[in-house]
Amino acid sequence: MARHVGTLAVIAALVATAVLPSPATAHGKPWVASWAASPVVGSEIPWSDCPAGEGLRDQTVRNVVFLSAGGESVRVRLTNAFGATPLRVGRATVAVQQAGDAAVPGTVRTMTFKGRRDVTVPAGREVFSDPVRLDVQALSTLLVSAYLPDATGPLTNHPFTAQGNYLASGDRTTALSGGFQDTPCWMVVDGVDVAPARRVAGTVVAFGDSITDTASTTGNANRRWPDFLARRLDAVPGRTLSVVNAGLGGNRLIADRDEPFWGVAGVTRVRRDVLSQTGVKAMILLEAVNDIGYSASAEDLIAGHRDVIAQARAAGVKVYGGTILPFKGSFIWTQEREATWRTLNDWIRTSGEFDGVVDFAAATGVPGDPATLNPAYDSGDHLHPNDAGTRAMADAVDLAMLLRR
Repeated sequence: MARHVGTLAVIAALVATAVLPSPATAHGKPWVASWAASPVVGSEIPWSDCPAGEGLRDQTVRNVVFLSAGGESVRVRLTNAFGATPLRVGRATVAVQQAGDAAVPGTVRTMTFKGRRDVTVPAGREVFSDPVRLDVQALSTLLVSAYLPDATGPLTNHPFTAQGNYLASGDRTTALSGGFQDTPCWMVVDGVDVAPARRVAGTVVAFGDSITDTASTTGNANRRWPDFLARRLDAVPGRTLSVVNAGLGGNRLIADRDEPFWGVAGVTRVRRDVLSQTGVKAMILLEAVNDIGYSASAEDLIAGHRDVIAQARAAGVKVYGGTILPFKGSFIWTQEREATWRTLNDWIRTSGEFDGVVDFAAATGVPGDPATLNPAYDSGDHLHPNDAGTRAMADAVDLAMLLRR
């Protein structure tokens, strides 16, 4: 049975997670978010060996993260967003990945925090490292390692990653490789910013559920739809945007789930997971299929979308509405739920309440049978797209719409 942290998790999520102050620029250039992951409270997951429920002690976690934008400096965000007690990090490093747990020789950098090698992250808080001089390329992969000398208790994490990460006993933060075992989740780290080497004017955040988080894409291959969107934006000459993924498997837009590893409702977490991202200019909202699976009404889902729109607009962030992918034949489908899906998607397309629309449903549905996921894009459960489906989703995004000044 999953371990619940109940009231603490809800209280921590009701406000945007506080980030301790850090410089707005590096070498005269504004930071932009290049990678992020939506955190959840540490809990046991019955089918996963992620150790975040029990926590770590005298261990090093090595997170593998795929950057959407490159730069000449990086800074890393450590998270204790859902921690009940302060989190001590004895040492943290960042390096360019060579392969697996191995770093490219000469790229391992020890991070500091206000000049100190160790840092204690208060409960419910997140902290950025000091700027680290490290040339990183767009669409490259970093290894971000954190040593936790003391027993942490339940550890803030991102449980579903489509990415193998690593865990070792003792302090292995400066090791090039070796001594690590696989672990499926990202822990302690939930963001990487870069001082962009090219004209990256800001960040677009993909906000959603498992279809954004991982779908059923090939592991360790970065084939989520936001990854394909990052590749498209990186190929744009001149002004462009970075992309970060704020998808969270199993998440609902308008209600919390009973199990803590699915995260708090989207209308709650949008403040932390989207609006607090560095340099955020816009978000693409694609979340409601899990709510439909719980038989939420179209009226309530439209109200939830309006809630997100209002929060984003108040922060000066544009909102692009994504239509919900077809799911006929899946385990959540009923005629009543299909009717809700049609009503909600019609509203997204025609309401005029968004700054623009991305018609993911049209891009992935069967021609002539729009409620059914195209077999060419179906991972097999008639709900989650495969690699080809996530590529089609990214191709459905109008880059001119995103880049319009």
